[in-house]
Amino acid sequence: MENQTKGLIHVYTGDGKGKTTAAAGLALRAKGQGLKVCYVYFHKDPAKWGYTEHKTLRKLGVKVRGFAAKHPFCDKDADKTSIRQKCLKGLAFVKKAYLKNGYDLLILDEINISLRDGFLKIPEVLTLLAAKPTKLELVLTGRGAPAEIIAAADLVSEIKKVKHPYDRGIPRRKGIEY
Repeated sequence: MENQTKGLIHVYTGDGKGKTTAAAGLALRAKGQGLKVCYVYFHKDPAKWGYTEHKTLRKLGVKVRGFAAKHPFCDKDADKTSIRQKCLKGLAFVKKAYLKNGYDLLILDEINISLRDGFLKIPEVLTLLAAKPTKLELVLTGRGAPAEIIAAADLVSEIKKVKHPYDRGIPRRKGIEY
């Protein structure tokens, strides 16, 4: 990255809407500046739930990869052992990306959910953070970021829900929540 000597670690967490949106917005900004971006997501099934940000990011030239599409909250038949193995494959992908792809920005969308729910262990992710290439900007999103991850970060935004339409029975809306 031009005139940047050290990439930082961001955490976007909290119970409010906008963590993934903030990360996707950062990816958009980075691509606009000509940076090389990779977006890795966990526990999202675009085919099932209609997420479209991945398709749009790909059109912009962002490398997008998903791991562990299922989560017991949405998929009652989800196998926890299988989910853990798929999350570990996601970490292995990130380690390879560190070594050979020269990304400027790497987003790990919903990785905090993997940590919160025990599919990944805190030491596994802390090791990943410690191995981060110096100039790489790294973003971790998702509710329930552990204190150890927050302590390791350079920037932490807690997105707090004050009010949400879902609480009034308004279902998720196409193009807004997905």
